[in-house]
Amino acid sequence: MKKILTVEDESSIREFVVINLKRAGYTVFEAGSGEEALELFEQHNGDFDVILLDVMLPGIDGFTVCKKIREQSGTMGIIMLSAKSQEMDKVSGLMLGADDYVTKPFSPSELVARVDAIHRRVVAAEKTSSADKLTSGPFALNLKSRTLEKNNVEIEITQVEYQLMELFMNNPNAALSRSEILSKVWGENYFGDEKIVDVNIRRLRVKLEEDPSKPQYLLTVWGFGYKWID
Repeated sequence: MKKILTVEDESSIREFVVINLKRAGYTVFEAGSGEEALELFEQHNGDFDVILLDVMLPGIDGFTVCKKIREQSGTMGIIMLSAKSQEMDKVSGLMLGADDYVTKPFSPSELVARVDAIHRRVVAAEKTSSADKLTSGPFALNLKSRTLEKNNVEIEITQVEYQLMELFMNNPNAALSRSEILSKVWGENYFGDEKIVDVNIRRLRVKLEEDPSKPQYLLTVWGFGYKWID
């Protein structure tokens, strides 16, 4: 069962989203506020694959809900909805643990495509792998549990961050372009822009590096992309 929690205070937009997600085969739960979303999350023991979360909500805003849910679940897919096109809204949501963002207004096909991409990632996280782990310096990426350790201490990562680490550790010392990273991690048919790569790299560096402003492992290849130093 494909379960999604849709959190949107504008009933007309919520109804539009719910109709299209149901047509795409999702079982949809609805919330009109941040408080209601957190209550549903608790009632269902976090048993949702994806949460579609509006930024501007009455009471507890979407950023706060995102942070609270990410603290309890590293695997649930989180997509932020925002009526604003300002870069800071997008960056803020991603830095708090969101996997993707969609700017209003959006088309039904774009929304469903984004949700499908996140859902595939969540399903993949639940499957076991025949491989064991990838290692690089002090890091060990367990491909069965999809967890990351540094010096035998686990680092909490989201599924996007896991996929980034898997891509980099499978391609040590190779410069990967932003478009290649976007295609491998977010999918070839991703509708968004390459900025999402930069923000997720920034978030990942905070978790990996002793000094994120002077990275030792995850380096920028200026004007091109990034590379992992083995």
